[in-house]
Amino acid sequence: MTQSMFHRYGGFASVSKVVSAFYDKALDSPLLAPYFENVEMSKQIEHQTKFIASLMGGPASYSNEELERVHSRLNINEAEFQEMVALLKETLEDFDFDDTDIGAVQSEMMSRKRFIVVREVA
Repeated sequence: MTQSMFHRYGGFASVSKVVSAFYDKALDSPLLAPYFENVEMSKQIEHQTKFIASLMGGPASYSNEELERVHSRLNINEAEFQEMVALLKETLEDFDFDDTDIGAVQSEMMSRKRFIVVREVA
């Protein structure tokens, strides 16, 4: 039986480290940092760890309706979404994820874009 990507990379403990490193990058991004000004980052990292784990075949799951509900009020645009995807890719590379696995995570993320991006750049 083949292990999921989630298990191959060490489960929640490892994914949490990846997500923490991702947020270090996001908080340095002029495009993304404003979204986290008044956010309890420990809770954000916990939620995002579960989300990324789900993209990797882990036990957590989020419905598209939940994603849309949570992100609709944030008014995220395409450029901001692409910045987030790029920083996640960079972080996965930093943690020596295989290129195929990085592509799989990006593909899963892109498949949910319409539930996260709610506005076009003017």
